[in-house]
Amino acid sequence: MPYDLIIIGGGPGGVAAGIYAARKKLKTLLVTDAFGGQSVVSLDIQNFIGIPSISGYDLAVAFEKQLRAQKDVEIILGDRAGAVEKISKGGFRVKTETGKEFESKTVLLTCGSVRRKLGIPGEDEFNGRGVAYCATCDAPLFKGKRVALVGGGNSALEGVRDLIPHASEIWHFVRGEIKGDPLTLEKVSKSGKVKLMKPAEITEIIGKDSVEGIRYRKNDTGETGEMAVDGVFIEIGWMPSAAMVKGLVEVNAGGEIIVDHKTQKTSCEGLWAAGDVTDALYKQNNTSMGDAVKAVLNINDWLHRN
Repeated sequence: MPYDLIIIGGGPGGVAAGIYAARKKLKTLLVTDAFGGQSVVSLDIQNFIGIPSISGYDLAVAFEKQLRAQKDVEIILGDRAGAVEKISKGGFRVKTETGKEFESKTVLLTCGSVRRKLGIPGEDEFNGRGVAYCATCDAPLFKGKRVALVGGGNSALEGVRDLIPHASEIWHFVRGEIKGDPLTLEKVSKSGKVKLMKPAEITEIIGKDSVEGIRYRKNDTGETGEMAVDGVFIEIGWMPSAAMVKGLVEVNAGGEIIVDHKTQKTSCEGLWAAGDVTDALYKQNNTSMGDAVKAVLNINDWLHRN
């Protein structure tokens, strides 16, 4: 086998895995379309341990610099893994979208997930400039600000809960019914800061250099309106980037790869996963890195036994 380990993904988990794989002297290949993960668009990350404040771009640059300093890690940048296959002689074949093929004894998936989007005007334009997809990460940036949040599931209710200590006013838009945990709903409903808009949806995000407001529609009456806000949090879930291992590993109803959280092993022998692509309860840069390190340590033990 040309490689001991192929890591798929260049976010925090993938980079942490690459650094630890190098320290264990594993012959490693990392395949990614870009470094940084979902946080690359963030203007100010304040919860990355050890760094009080850093932009997503600067963090991505630091990730790449540290990984490239590792002697035992080869990097394929600007390409995506399209498929992972088991091969008859043992191990795996990874095929990229540009047609490259690589073989390895083991594979670690740190390919994350894609946030579900509203698909409305202004959403992409103001991503990172008032539009956010993680209240846990970005709520402190909106201290004393008026914000809107979209979503009716648990992630949305938890997002509202995270915003309450920081935002001055929270307009919670729910298109249909609230499907989140009733206990969490009861708690956030007691806050005088939260104004529920249901059934209603945001139709456009407006502003100049950053978010300045929204346009919305009430679904029961058809009434439309405009509202001034400083930020829009979109909490409508995410789609794990697990299509490349379809049929190889066990996934849950949400498409997340099910792992043993002690080792990060999947149901497929020789294949591990870490971070947002898995059924991990919490989706954060710091937790993804820890899970990926855990995976590499277990991969190293597995390689010594096999």
